[in-house]
Amino acid sequence: MIQKRISIIVCAALAALFLTATFAAAQPWKDWRGSGGWGPGSQYNRIYNPATVDTVSGEVVEIQAVVPQKGMYSGVQVILKTDKETIPVHLGPSWYIERLDMKILKGDNIEVKGSRVTFAGKPAIIAGELKKGDQVLVLRDANGVPVWAGWRRR
Repeated sequence: MIQKRISIIVCAALAALFLTATFAAAQPWKDWRGSGGWGPGSQYNRIYNPATVDTVSGEVVEIQAVVPQKGMYSGVQVILKTDKETIPVHLGPSWYIERLDMKILKGDNIEVKGSRVTFAGKPAIIAGELKKGDQVLVLRDANGVPVWAGWRRR
């Protein structure tokens, strides 16, 4: 009876060890790329410059997928028509923007506060905050750290 219990315990322990070793060897996180280039320390997010923050208002004339830099996951940008210009506004990664309660639609009038930058020789804005009616969507803090990061680098 005691030998049978010991055998069961040893078999269970070996099975657990085998499963743990198999899982560790498989390394399911090996190819995980985190935020897909949208994280706070990424080359893309280092472009955000608090010194170039501006606020613009206008109508959303188009919503597009955008990959700002090679190797990044897809993001969402809106084309905003203001009184002075038509400019792309980068909101953030698709996996984050598409899950928000606030939906931005073609024809919406919005106000965007963000960093004016240059992509491929053309002006654009990396949004930090977006207002639609009485709703406010904060996308980055004052230093440009994205809210989807979930943690902060200090």
